[in-house]
Formats: sequence, C-alpha cells, structure tokens
Amino acid sequence: MQLADFLAHVDGGAPIEGGSAAHAFMHAASQEALQIVAELNGAYRTPDEVRALLSRLTGREVDASVTLFPPFSSEFGKNLTLGRDVFINQGCRFQDTGGITIGDGTLVGHGTTLTTLNHALDPARRADMVPAPVRIGRRVWLGASVTVVPGVTIGDGAVVGAGAVVTKDVPADAIVAGVPARVIRTTGFDSTSS
Repeated sequence: MQLADFLAHVDGGAPIEGGSAAHAFMHAASQEALQIVAELNGAYRTPDEVRALLSRLTGREVDASVTLFPPFSSEFGKNLTLGRDVFINQGCRFQDTGGITIGDGTLVGHGTTLTTLNHALDPARRADMVPAPVRIGRRVWLGASVTVVPGVTIGDGAVVGAGAVVTKDVPADAIVAGVPARVIRTTGFDSTSS
C-alpha cells in the first residue's frame, strides 16, 4: 500500500481493520512521524526549523506564517493540513490519521487534543478503527486543554472554552464550553462576510 492509497481509504471513511494492509501501513508510517516528532521535541528549534520539521511531518510545505511551540505530538502527520497564520501552543496532541484540517488564522491553546479515529464497539473487532476527520475553520480559537472527537467540524470564527470536550459540530461564530461542549452564545461577529 502507498500513501495515496491509504489516504484515499481513510478519507473515504473506510474502516482500518486490525491486521489489514491499511493497518500495517498506518503503523509503519507512524514510525516516521514519531521520529520527526522526537527530533522536533528533543532540543530547542528555531521557528524556521520547527516549520521545516512540520513540512517533513505533513509531507507538504508549511507556510512561513505558521507558529508551533513544542512539545507537540502527531502519530501520523501525512493527513494534517495547516492554513496560514495558524498558532499551535505547547503540549498539543494531534491524532491526524483520519484527517485534520486547521484553517487560516486559527489559535490552538496548549494541551489541546484532536482525535480522528474511533475503535470498533464489537470487542472481537476492537483493533478495527473508523476514521472521521476533524475540520477547524478560519480564525477559530480553541482554549487550553480542549478535546475534539472524531468527525467534528468547528465553524469559522468560533471560540471553544478551555477544557471543553467537543462532541458535535460547532456553528460559525459560536462560543461553546463544557463537557460535552454546548453553545453558550455567539461572538457577535460574522466571520462568513470576510
């Protein structure tokens, strides 16, 4: 299996069956990601060095406007897309195998976890994983220690309060908080017009 085949498989929502070729590919690819992440976190890196390592991790050029403060972890890397002017604070954990997209101008608070894989409910198939992407819009602010579960889309301009667990889609320009996250109010701004 090649990367393009694997990405087509997971981006189509097909399960990654335990012991399958896709499962083996995922585990092999994770070793490269873990090496890059260890290099990123192992010593001080300049902002340019951090971006270069992120480009290696994702397999695509990361814009010069992106800022990430290590430590950072990603178990796959090749299904992570970062927009322009994205800021990722310390201690974030991205499980991007199922696909993570972060839009332009988004701020990700420290200790945030983004997950994109669910395990099968059937105990006999527990090694199987079902991918579901996380999509974060433009100019979103995720507070500290936010958790976003697989399949969630967060709309442009939304704010997610610290410690929230986001289990369903968040409308544009909404402020959500809590466990599970609920809409508290709107920001009063219209992100769709700009």
